[in-house]
Amino acid sequence: MTNHHFDDETWAQIPDFLAQLPEPVALHVWGDANATAAEQEAARLGQLFADQFPEKINFRLFPRRVNYPFYPVMGVMGVDGEEFVDYGVRIIGLPLGYQMTSLIAALQVVSFRGQTLEPVTRIKLARLKTAVNIQILTTADNETGALVAKHAFGLAVASSHIRSYLIMADAFPEAIIRYSVNHVPHTIINERVHISGIIDEAELLRQISLAL
Repeated sequence: MTNHHFDDETWAQIPDFLAQLPEPVALHVWGDANATAAEQEAARLGQLFADQFPEKINFRLFPRRVNYPFYPVMGVMGVDGEEFVDYGVRIIGLPLGYQMTSLIAALQVVSFRGQTLEPVTRIKLARLKTAVNIQILTTADNETGALVAKHAFGLAVASSHIRSYLIMADAFPEAIIRYSVNHVPHTIINERVHISGIIDEAELLRQISLAL
């Protein structure tokens, strides 16, 4: 069996999603591979992706940063020549279970530069002038969390004013306590608007307007 944290069947399906990415992306991991097993696995996962798709995915490991409360932190960046483009797409914690789909979605939306969004969504985002932070608390066994994350990541790529964070709440119970989460996925916009359960792209955009 291949030495990684998800099953071989899942790994066998990944080329169907990533081999045809239209633009290269960079997967950055912040963490200390000697500190926790999760950080070690995140670094190894990033290297696995880069080794499997060398023309599509660039991987870099960075040390912990003082402004991140939880680790590992995975960021998906665009690539423009020799430069990395930070769209504000982050996964906090090791993406286990269904959240492996969230990581794949993040790689896809960054590669497609947000063109998977509905045209009306892109029009509305062009009018956005205020900073928006979207946090999605989910768990490894929460399938709908990956669906919400895909929408949030797409919005972040399409607007420089939006940053989207998926947080593995089962790894960080402090986050569950802080936000009084009883059901996942739990979406928080600018620390003001809280939504429990699945929401689609249009509803997420509407909730953003309520948070501003």
